[in-house]
Amino acid sequence: MTNTELEQTLLAILADGAEHSERELVERLPAEPAALTEAARALRDLGLEPRALPDGGYRLAEPLELLDRKRIAAGLSNDARARLSRLEVYPLLDSTNAYLLAGAAEEWPGGAVCLAERQTAGRGRQGRSWVSPFGAGLFASLLWRFDGQPAALSGLSLAIGIAVARTLRALGVAEVGLKWPNDILWRERKLGGILLESGSSAGALHVVAGIGLNVALPRQEALAIDQPWVDLREILGAEGVSRNRLAALLINELVEILGRFEQGGFAGLAGEWARFDLSVGRRVRLRLPNAAVTGIVRGVDASGALLLESTDGRVNAYLGGEIGLRIEP
Repeated sequence: MTNTELEQTLLAILADGAEHSERELVERLPAEPAALTEAARALRDLGLEPRALPDGGYRLAEPLELLDRKRIAAGLSNDARARLSRLEVYPLLDSTNAYLLAGAAEEWPGGAVCLAERQTAGRGRQGRSWVSPFGAGLFASLLWRFDGQPAALSGLSLAIGIAVARTLRALGVAEVGLKWPNDILWRERKLGGILLESGSSAGALHVVAGIGLNVALPRQEALAIDQPWVDLREILGAEGVSRNRLAALLINELVEILGRFEQGGFAGLAGEWARFDLSVGRRVRLRLPNAAVTGIVRGVDASGALLLESTDGRVNAYLGGEIGLRIEP
């Protein structure tokens, strides 16, 4: 058994949150006590805290549901199974988006999904980092390929947002909403975010859609977040939600939404976006690359552009990119 296999097997045993004696662990792994100590140290390096027991065994502070490829695959719809080309789950990656962008450069087909228990360089929009502690969220990316010109992807970030909001509604998150262009909120607090990165190869467009959702963030890790935030554990109670079920439902919704987007772009989804839109009718401040504008949001158009009414009554459309939006009180 390699060191990595030993670490992952130890984690699988400890994930139930119960006490496991040194004797039990040495027999089940199998491993010498010294190797067991090294494996426990490696788990600490991942951000976990296996607590040492008086007899030399270990336990985790609380149970942890590990992502399981087979359980996720079992929850996929027939359509999702047909359209996915690969489904991969990793304990640790720098970034699920970066991983699939590298795959796209190697001509991987569309429909590749990657999930990670932890990201060391998770990214948000405008170069921000995304707090990604081990097992505390859902960090997932999907590679999709499109025919046509880049302009045909207008509104795609909003469409992905609809898929995420649908997923959360299905899990009982009744007050989920979307803030243009890519934030998932609950009662004005950030629950998740979306990062789209695109490119082209062999004359075809590809997009990697990265989704990060807070499931059960450790409070110490969350100190790095610079805005009001919330996680599913707080919203849904101590039982929280199965991350494997969450992953399967999200993939199903992403595949369905992307299929619709391929057929008709964002226009056919604009009405559904309006039902989740938290900004409409509110005064906002838009940060553009070289300026800022304020006005009242009047929804989005068929391309997904934000419609902003200025003080003189004119309504201007603003597309995504590096535009930031802050809702004013």
